[in-house]
Amino acid sequence: MRPREHSLLTHLLLLLQLLLPLTLSFLHPPHPPPAHVPAFVPHTPTPLTRSRFSAQTQLDFTTHCNSSCFHRGERDEQLTEKLAFETLYDDGSRTLTTVDVEGEDESEGDARLFAHPSPKRGPRVKPRHKRVRRQIYGADGRFNIQGENFLLDYPFSTAVRISTGCTGVLVSQQHVLTAAHCVHDGKDYVKGARKLRVGFLITPSINGTKADLTSAKKPLVRWVRVKRTRVPKGWIQGPQEVSMDFDYALLELRWPHRRPFMRLSVAPSSNDLAGNRIHFSGFDSDRPGELVYRFCPVEEESSDLIYQHCDARPGASGSGVYGRVWDNSLERWERKVIGIFSGHQWLEIDGENRDYNVAVRITPLKFAQICYWVHGNRLDCVQD
Repeated sequence: MRPREHSLLTHLLLLLQLLLPLTLSFLHPPHPPPAHVPAFVPHTPTPLTRSRFSAQTQLDFTTHCNSSCFHRGERDEQLTEKLAFETLYDDGSRTLTTVDVEGEDESEGDARLFAHPSPKRGPRVKPRHKRVRRQIYGADGRFNIQGENFLLDYPFSTAVRISTGCTGVLVSQQHVLTAAHCVHDGKDYVKGARKLRVGFLITPSINGTKADLTSAKKPLVRWVRVKRTRVPKGWIQGPQEVSMDFDYALLELRWPHRRPFMRLSVAPSSNDLAGNRIHFSGFDSDRPGELVYRFCPVEEESSDLIYQHCDARPGASGSGVYGRVWDNSLERWERKVIGIFSGHQWLEIDGENRDYNVAVRITPLKFAQICYWVHGNRLDCVQD
């Protein structure tokens, strides 16, 4: 098959896969009621000592979890402490903001919905030391996004590069959501966070005309400095299996971009996702310079995590995981960010060691927190 024919076939298959969830959505059961979002009340920030930026970036993030951490609900006595957050400024200074949560009791039903799911019984996976291509499950199901009509169009245009080697997703005109481990190792900020930047893909041009991205030329990257970084306290100095529940960070750019962004949503049950599918695009390390898209069904879900077998490699961490969810205000299905791709987890349930790629679920409380980070007030964050 000629290269051009192969490229056209790849794009055709990609379009069919993107349209499939929309087709399935017409057969969807009645829409669930909107999730209640509690009020997020921050206190006055407290100055902290300057960061040493001594940590090394860990792109291949792996955790282990047993039945006790899998069944752990979102609500616990230390929740407000975990929802406190650090703010890192571009001059190296940082602050700690403690918080209160109001109206939390009304959201208990949402947390209870995922607090005790029943893991599906699957085949026993191979021991870890025998696995060769971890994070790739069977045949590689990833698509390289090429061609200006795909690369710079929504939703692929919402994916951006993080200068530490990860991926992020645009969630406002000035904010990027990514994984916390891309900027902080749980004890200190990584060296690359000192001058953190976000990269926007742009098309190369020849003699003032845009080049065909199906050629050998790679898209160029325009880098923008980050003004402020926010990381939840649940990630900082927490046990590893707990920290993955809080593996997210928000980056504020020095100035607004002019691209479409993807709205956030409280993650619904997988049964309320069109086609039961999630999607995300990232900059996987084994395909340098390429934006890679993938989709797959949700395999398991806990109160804080989404377990799946979407093929991914280091570098995809921080990708915005999205699905088609019902928008009550627009009365239609919309792509919305419902999670952040974190990494890999070995889940031990009933004596079986299972192997998953994992995304952090945007719960009502996390939605309230991230929404406050974006808007700077709680009035815009009372509901999804």
